[in-house]
Amino acid sequence: MSGLSCEVPALFKAACPDCRAYFELSAGALRLAIGASHRTTFYSFTCPECGAAVRKPAGDRIVELLTGGGVRTLRLHSTV
Repeated sequence: MSGLSCEVPALFKAACPDCRAYFELSAGALRLAIGASHRTTFYSFTCPECGAAVRKPAGDRIVELLTGGGVRTLRLHSTV
């Protein structure tokens, strides 16, 4: 073995509440926003089927999976 690792890009299963399509999205197709509370922590994406902007709440486990899978993260809470 040459020591090279072959990483498989993470894919995340998602569904659109508008058109009800189910699909897989790459980390680059998702955005994660971490707020000061669970109410202000969410992930978002654009439905590849109908083009709807989708925003869903993200609990601790989803935050862990998305950040571990390379999803871009925006921290919304202040450090005051």
